[in-house]
Amino acid sequence: MDYRKITDEVSEKILSYSQDTSGWRVIKVSKNVTVSSKPSKEYAGNIYRGEGIIKEVPSKIIPFMYLPEYRNKWDKALQSYKLLERIDQDTGIYHSVTHSYGMGLISSRDFVDLLHVKSYPGDILTTNSVSVEYSSCPPTPSCVRGYNNPCGYVCSPLPENPEHSQLVVFIQPELGGMLPCSVVETALPTTLINLITETRAGLKGLKDHN
Repeated sequence: MDYRKITDEVSEKILSYSQDTSGWRVIKVSKNVTVSSKPSKEYAGNIYRGEGIIKEVPSKIIPFMYLPEYRNKWDKALQSYKLLERIDQDTGIYHSVTHSYGMGLISSRDFVDLLHVKSYPGDILTTNSVSVEYSSCPPTPSCVRGYNNPCGYVCSPLPENPEHSQLVVFIQPELGGMLPCSVVETALPTTLINLITETRAGLKGLKDHN
């Protein structure tokens, strides 16, 4: 599998999502996080965008969000999250297992994702992910294997306050199983809001601890 080719293509897509200002519809605002959506070009569902301000710089936020030694401590949505294989300094294959959601309405899911960290001028830092087949981590009966279409985080310093950052998260997962659209469309905006608020709380806890 040509991981470099895949990560280049996914990085281009995440950059284009972040530059695309047309067609987004705000669907939920909560805890200083705004969630928008629009029809996805990757699958039959929507792409979701969550955005909020975090009181930290991108170089601290992005590693905190994707490295297992941090993420396992703060992300309440995940049962487990681990690195399966490191491809290079900025690229790896990760396996995540979610808790069930909504009193068991959505059962546990797992994802195997290729993730690449890429920087851009202006201290912008991004993660760029897509699900891949990985022979040593096949689906198991204990959870439903999901598929992440191109997704990622785009984190940039605020011009008026470079010690704070704007974090924008894009997701467009196919959750598998027989889920009604209405359930998915309720769950995913909440997932984005929780992700950004838990990142804030986790970073604050790390700062206070240090």
